Amino acid sequence: MIQPTIERAALEATLREQFDVFLDEHRARLAATLDGLTDDEARASLVPSKTTLLGLVKHAAFVERVWFDEAFTRRPRSAIGIPSTPDESFDLLDTDTVASVLADHRVACAASRRAAATVTLDDVVTGNRRGPLPVRWIYLHVLRELAQHLGHADILREQVLAKRTS
Repeated sequence: MIQPTIERAALEATLREQFDVFLDEHRARLAATLDGLTDDEARASLVPSKTTLLGLVKHAAFVERVWFDEAFTRRPRSAIGIPSTPDESFDLLDTDTVASVLADHRVACAASRRAAATVTLDDVVTGNRRGPLPVRWIYLHVLRELAQHLGHADILREQVLAKRTS
């Protein structure tokens, strides 16, 4: 598993660089929860909600697009090609596989990095339903989302792996 960033360079970096490091770390850690799993294991429904490991990574790609595309560009979700609600972003298609969801997640994260590279933490974006928001708030919100879902994913992965030995 990817360990938290504690290198001196990250500790002494600018605030923006620290945000970028932490976001990328959480993106990678969430994606890594699918490492070595079969498609069936990644799709396993272990809780009453729609939450599955594959669904969490699919939802994370949705989150990237909501915050670094919709909020930045004001494009509607339909134009971006994402569901209209967060709940729908957990829905798995028959064609969703570990490989396809991970590939889409990588594309979404790369697009987010490109969008964020052109702004500062103090810049304000206007494409979210909440109204104008500073980029700093978006970074913190996405980090909060990723951390929460990474916790869910760690527990689900533990359950999936435990089923292998039972």
